[in-house]
Amino acid sequence: MQKNALFVFNGDPMCFIHVLLNALEMKAKGHAVKVIVEGAATQLLPELVKSENPLHGLWEKVKSDGLVDGACKACSQKMGTAAEAERQGLALLGDMTGHPGMAAYQTEGYSIITF
Repeated sequence: MQKNALFVFNGDPMCFIHVLLNALEMKAKGHAVKVIVEGAATQLLPELVKSENPLHGLWEKVKSDGLVDGACKACSQKMGTAAEAERQGLALLGDMTGHPGMAAYQTEGYSIITF
């Protein structure tokens, strides 16, 4: 089985939609997928839960399918969205000086894809 960790750093919604679409497609094809919200993308968290946001439905589907591994602890704190991440039930990841390290995912056999 293919295993992919999708690290999304880019806070542009046009980039973020591709992360969501790819995560869902990979899952549908039987791949193991983990989405890690990093960097500037953490600023999108409060917007993604708004029903009028065009990404809302995809975000809720990705979350309900258990594909979001969490959000960067340091970046979400810097962006002021850590409380929102926790409110949404996301883990705050910070095993690498407050940031989610890629090495742990590689050790588990995940290929790293960055956006």
